Amino acid sequence: MKSFFLSLRSEFFKSRNTLAFWGAIILPLFLCTVVFLGYYFKADSIIRGMKGANGEAAWFQYLSIILGVMGSLLLPMYLIFMTYSVNNIEHKAETWKSLFSLPIPKFTVYTSKALYTLLLVFISLVLFVVLSIAYGLILGKIKPDFHFMDADIMDITSKTSKIYLKLFIASLGIISIQFFFSLIWQDFMKPMGLGFVLLVVSMIALKWEYSFLIPYSLPLKSIMGLSKDSVLFDKEAWISIGYAIGFFTLGYFVITKRSVK
Repeated sequence: MKSFFLSLRSEFFKSRNTLAFWGAIILPLFLCTVVFLGYYFKADSIIRGMKGANGEAAWFQYLSIILGVMGSLLLPMYLIFMTYSVNNIEHKAETWKSLFSLPIPKFTVYTSKALYTLLLVFISLVLFVVLSIAYGLILGKIKPDFHFMDADIMDITSKTSKIYLKLFIASLGIISIQFFFSLIWQDFMKPMGLGFVLLVVSMIALKWEYSFLIPYSLPLKSIMGLSKDSVLFDKEAWISIGYAIGFFTLGYFVITKRSVK
C-alpha cells in the first residue's frame, strides 16, 4: 500500500505544472464564472423569462446551462486532452522502462497512474458542484428575484452532486479508451485526433437507438436522461463501467509487454 501511495504522489509531482492538472481547476472555474457573470449582467431579462418560476425551477435552469455546455462539449474534450497529457510525460522523457524497473510491482505503477487520471476528472467535477452552488447562492443574495434562496439548498446540493457523480461514471468509458490510446501512441495526433473523431461520430449518432453502445455519447446521454429518471447506475452507467474495466485491463497488458523490450 505504501508503494501505491508513493507512485500516486509521484504522478502528482510530475503533472502539477501541466495543463492536464491545471485544466481540472481552470475548466470549472472558467465556465462557472462565465455563467455567473452572464446571470448577473443579464439578470433583468433572465428574471422576466423565468415568469414566476419557483426556486427549484430557477436552480434547474441555472445549473442546466453549466451542465449542458460542460457535459456535451468541454468535459469530453478535456478527457481526451488530459489522458494524453498524463501519459505523454513518460513518452516525452522516455521513462516507461525506468518506471517498470523500480522495486515496485508493475501493477502498482500502472494502477496509480490510471487512478490519478480518474482523480483529476473527479476533482474537476467536485469543483463544478462547489462553484456552481456557491455562485448560485451569491446570485440569490445579490439578486433576490432569482428566488434561489427560496429553494431547499441542501436538497439542491444533494441532487447536483448526484448528477455530477452520474456524469463521472458515464465518463469512465471515454477515460479508459483515451488512456489506452495514449499508451500505444506516442505522438499527439493519433490519440487526440481519433478521440475527436469518435466524439463527433457519437454526437451525430446520438438519436440512433443503439447510441448507448458508443462510450463517447454516454456523458451527454446521462444528462439528457436526467428528466426521465434519477437512477445512478442505469444502463449507460454499466456500459461505461464495462468499457473502463476492459480498456484499463487491456492497457495494463500492453504497457507491461512494452516495458520488457
